[in-house]
Amino acid sequence: MVDRLANSEANTRRINIVENCFGAAGQPLTIPGRVLIGEGVLTKLCRKKPKARQFFLFNDILVYGNIVIQKKKYNKQHIIPLENVTIDSIKDEGDLRNGWLIKTPTKSFAVYAATATEKSEWMNHINKCVTDLLSKSGKTPSNEHAAVWVPDSEATVCMRCQKAKFTPVNRRHHCRKCGFVVCGPCSEKRFLLPSQSSKPVRICDFCYDLLSAGDMATCQPTRSDSYSQSLKSTLNDVSDDDDDDDSSD
Repeated sequence: MVDRLANSEANTRRINIVENCFGAAGQPLTIPGRVLIGEGVLTKLCRKKPKARQFFLFNDILVYGNIVIQKKKYNKQHIIPLENVTIDSIKDEGDLRNGWLIKTPTKSFAVYAATATEKSEWMNHINKCVTDLLSKSGKTPSNEHAAVWVPDSEATVCMRCQKAKFTPVNRRHHCRKCGFVVCGPCSEKRFLLPSQSSKPVRICDFCYDLLSAGDMATCQPTRSDSYSQSLKSTLNDVSDDDDDDDSSD
C-alpha cells in the first residue's frame, strides 16, 4: 500500500500541506518515495512539564513540532530518521497513561496518546515502518540510544549526591549519559558523546568516572521506564533553561 501511495497526487498534496504548516523555517519534506502514514497530537514529556506536540509519521521519518495554530501552523520542527528508532511501551500509572518511549542515539523521550487505541495504532505503525526500512536496507536495529531525561518535577534533590536541594540559586542540570537530574557540583565535567553532539556535553561525575575508565557497558541509562509518577507542575525558576538541549522542551 505504501508503494502505491508513494507517487500519488493525494500523498504529494498531504505532504505539501505539512510543509506549508511549518513555513519557511521548516525543512522540505517532499522526496521521491516518501509517504505520509498518519498524524496526530501526542503529549510529550518535557523536562519541565508535559506539552502537546503535533506528530507526523512518514514511512521513513518521524516529524514533530510545537502547535501554534492547530492544523494550520507549527514551529520548531524536529525530524527523526526511523531507521534509528526503537520504541518501548510504558506502564500506566496515575495520570500518565497510554505512553511509550521513542528512543534514538541522539535523543530519547516519552510520549502519551489520548487513548489506548491511539497508542496501539501509533506503536504498530511505527514498528511496521521501522521493520520495512531495516528490511530494505539490510541494516540491524539500533542498540544505542540516548538517555530519557528525568523530568525536573521528579527530583527535589540531586539524584547523585542525594544532598543538594534544588532552589532558584542551585539549579537543576541533566546528565546527557544517564538522564538523571543533578546539581552543578555533581556535573561539572564534560565528555564527548559523538552520537549526541560534536562537542563534549555535560555528564554527572558517576558517568564520567565510568566513561573515563572505558566502562561503557555499565554507564547506560537506567531509567528508561521511569516516567510513571503522577503529573506535577514545576516552578520555571528552579530549572536551568540554558542547560536544556531544546529550550522549548
